[in-house]
Amino acid sequence: MPAVSGLPDDVEPGACSAFRTALDRVGSKWGIAIIAVTSGGPVRFADLHRAVPGISRRMLTLTLRTLERDGLLIRTVYPTVPPQVEYAATDLAKDLFASTRALSDWAEHNHERLEAARLAYDNDEESARQYH
Repeated sequence: MPAVSGLPDDVEPGACSAFRTALDRVGSKWGIAIIAVTSGGPVRFADLHRAVPGISRRMLTLTLRTLERDGLLIRTVYPTVPPQVEYAATDLAKDLFASTRALSDWAEHNHERLEAARLAYDNDEESARQYH
């Protein structure tokens, strides 16, 4: 088996780090769902919590902070009593969300094949080899 020589010539090492960062946001359990909801316009915390089924308030808070830190969300606090807070996707987040469309289409198109491969592998490792 030949040794792995590193990255292809047309891939910069820094690009891998940037790609991993983007995948961390898209691949996180809640990140892309929050970006999807906020891409339609500003959303209050409670409405966002209702719009993303299964997320705890704590996890929503942590994910919002991460997305804000990465420049994917804008947090706006209004001076009301109690304070009103809204979150909106930035142009960067909207661009990221649009970029995930091809992956989403691929997943939808290949979902049954992936499930069949998993089932075959789980039932018989020999059968699973045909999917590789």
